[in-house]
Amino acid sequence: MATDWLGSIVSINCGDSLGVYQGRVSAVDQVSQTISLTRPFHNGVKCLVPEVTFRAGDITELKILEIPGPGDNQHFGDLHQTESGPSGIGYQMGINQNGTGKLVKKPASSSSAPQSIPKRTDVKGQDVAISPQQQQCSKSYVDRHMESLSQSKGFRRRHNSWSSSSRHPNQATPKKSGLKNGQMKNKDDECFGDDIEEIPDTDFDFEGNLALFDKAAVFEEIDTYERRSGTRSRGIPNERPTRYRHDENILESEPIVYRRITVPHNVSKEFCTDSGLVVPSVSYELHKKLLSVAEKHGLTLERRLEMTGVCASQMALTLLGGPNRLNPKNVHQRPTVALLCGPHVKGAQGISCGRHLANHDVQVILFLPNFVKMLESITNELSLFSKTQGQQVSSLKDLPTSPVDLVINCLDCPENAFLRDQPWYKAAVAWANQNRAPVLSIDPPVHEVEQGIDAKWSLALGLPLPLGEHAGRIYLCDIGIPQQVFQEVGINYHSPFGCKFVIPLHSA
Repeated sequence: MATDWLGSIVSINCGDSLGVYQGRVSAVDQVSQTISLTRPFHNGVKCLVPEVTFRAGDITELKILEIPGPGDNQHFGDLHQTESGPSGIGYQMGINQNGTGKLVKKPASSSSAPQSIPKRTDVKGQDVAISPQQQQCSKSYVDRHMESLSQSKGFRRRHNSWSSSSRHPNQATPKKSGLKNGQMKNKDDECFGDDIEEIPDTDFDFEGNLALFDKAAVFEEIDTYERRSGTRSRGIPNERPTRYRHDENILESEPIVYRRITVPHNVSKEFCTDSGLVVPSVSYELHKKLLSVAEKHGLTLERRLEMTGVCASQMALTLLGGPNRLNPKNVHQRPTVALLCGPHVKGAQGISCGRHLANHDVQVILFLPNFVKMLESITNELSLFSKTQGQQVSSLKDLPTSPVDLVINCLDCPENAFLRDQPWYKAAVAWANQNRAPVLSIDPPVHEVEQGIDAKWSLALGLPLPLGEHAGRIYLCDIGIPQQVFQEVGINYHSPFGCKFVIPLHSA
């Protein structure tokens, strides 16, 4: 009787400790009360061993998933699923204490009953459960019931159903050809090459496999590895890693000192750079003394004019659009700059700036009133400017009536305050206000009374003066004064420029 169950596909539940095994019955020993499965699956995963053996004491529940029919050749393939029949009737074999079992008819499938599993055999039936041991039962009763199910409508081999659904309705059924292990294979099997019996059809046990994954242990292992390798550990939501900009230093050996410039007098106004460094303002007298000491040590007026012209022209080129405006593909839109200069050193700085702008293909119109005697520095700068394509005018009538791109103001000088009352000065101020172009002031002085021309930007030299709101946004340029020159006039100085020669300043 026990040999009649050989070849059946069964599901053996061994409890929570061992799990669920599924496979085809290869041997049943009534004496030792053991059952063997070939090509077993454990919790939905194929086992590495070809055969496993179970004792009756380890089995909690046993379900028969497939009973071989009379036409089967007892070929033990992989585990397959069974299709649910229309009747939904199965059999369950109970186990008594004396080792005998009885067959109990099971009603149609309900929410509490185990769902049937599809199979691929000639005989389609419902699952038959045996718990907890493999017992003897009436084979004739089971055979009669399985035979009646096989004759009922709708029970066909799942393999034939799959083959038929893949063909065209009008296409004839292909003849079986080829012989493999004594079995005839149809053309579909020959086309795909692999035996369809080798494909496991059991549902994958997601819950069982997920229970095998210890997430806490894996995260602990990852944390241990990251701590040993020195990599950044995973941060919790409340601890975000510090992010740095491209211009920030990650390794800081010393604390940052933001106040590295001190002056010998009371500071009326302070500025700060983009990096947070404090830049104090200096009085006009101290600024004049600083330039005088620098000139005594070799930083002559010509050098200072050249450095100021380079820095001012570089700032002006940036304000005009930089590479977006000044490129070979945009020669038809050359920017126009109007340069208003007075007959003093401030005006010479503006002329130097105009020369550098003209060398960069900027249309420069220089306004300088006529005087009988000019300063030597202005004469030298005008001589160089005349060698460029820039235009020099002495009358305001020659200035353009249409708006220009930029106006550079170099009219004011503290030592020549009387010039503010001259007609040409007032006319130049009126023209600048009427032109409505943005104004850049180079080295503007500090006036108690507001200037006639309100600047949008102002460029200070070395250290800024306590400029007011009329000066607009303050910029600072490096004109090359050595550090010991600052110390000689009583200024403890550390350069705030970094890698630039022109930096913006903000009100502290």
